[in-house]
Amino acid sequence: MNTVTQLKPKSVSRMKTLISKNISVKPLNLQGEMGATVGSIHADNPRITCRNVNVFYGENHAIQDINLDIGTNEVISLIGPSGCGKSTFLRCLNRMNDTVESCRVNGEIKIDDVDVYSKHMDVVPLRAQVGMVFQKPNPFPKSIYDNIAYGPKIHGLASTKAELDQIVESSLRKAGLWDEVKDRLDQPGTGLSGGQQQRLCIARTLSVEPEVILMDEPCSALDPIATAKIEQLIDELRQRYTIAIVTHSMQQAARVSQRTAYFHLGKLIEVGKTSDVFTNPLHELTQDYITGRFG
Repeated sequence: MNTVTQLKPKSVSRMKTLISKNISVKPLNLQGEMGATVGSIHADNPRITCRNVNVFYGENHAIQDINLDIGTNEVISLIGPSGCGKSTFLRCLNRMNDTVESCRVNGEIKIDDVDVYSKHMDVVPLRAQVGMVFQKPNPFPKSIYDNIAYGPKIHGLASTKAELDQIVESSLRKAGLWDEVKDRLDQPGTGLSGGQQQRLCIARTLSVEPEVILMDEPCSALDPIATAKIEQLIDELRQRYTIAIVTHSMQQAARVSQRTAYFHLGKLIEVGKTSDVFTNPLHELTQDYITGRFG
C-alpha cells in the first residue's frame, strides 16, 4: 500500500481538521484570477501527456488549456465541483466525446507518444487500449460469461473456446469476482448486486487487455462495503495499469490516488501529490474546495 493511502480521513470534518493542522504555507490569493496551473503538471515516466487541451460544446468553452501528464502505474484523481469539466476531460482521453455531435476538441493528447486525435487513429482499438468504467454499472443483458467474452471475441483476442475461458477467468480474478460467480457464469450479469455489477464491468474492461483505465465516479451508486472493495481493487490494479478516476469524494481521492488534479470552471487549477494537495494546497481555490467552503 502506498503512503498516500494511509491518509484516511473518515469525514469531511476530519478532513477540515487535518487540513487546518497541517497547512504550513498560505495558499496563493489570486484575487479571482485563476491563471496558470499551480503545482507540477509533469509525472515521472508519463503514459499520457496532454497539452493545451480545449473542449467546446457549440459555443460553450467547457475545457480551457489543460496541460497534464498521467504517469505509468499511477492513480490520479480528478476532483472539483459539479460541472467543472473533470468528466469532460476524462472522456477526451479515449475520444468518448466523439459521440457528442456538438463537441469539438483541440490541443494535443498523446498516449506513449501516439497522437490520440490523429486523423489516422482508429477509435475502436483506442477504446480497448484506454478502457472506461462508468458511474453506474452497465452490464450487458447477457450472461456473466458473455459479458466478459464479448470484447475478446470482437477484437479477435481468442481463437478457441479454451482461450476464451481463460480470458474470462483471468479477468474475473483480476476484478476480485471469480470466487463469487464461478459457479453461475451462465446467469445474467444484471442479476448481480450493484457492487458485483461494477466489478463485472471492470472485468469486462480488463478482458480486452487495456493499458489505461478511466473511471468516472465508479463508486457513486454503491454502498460503503462495495465501495471499499472497488477501492481495494483500484490499488491492486495500479500495479499493472495507469488509472485516472473522477470522484466527488475527497476521502476516496486521498485513499486511492498518488496524484490529484483540482478542476474549477473548466480550468486545471492545481495538481500535485495527493498528500500535498490535501494538507498543503498551493491555491486558494483548492483550499476553499477541500475545506468545504464551496462545491
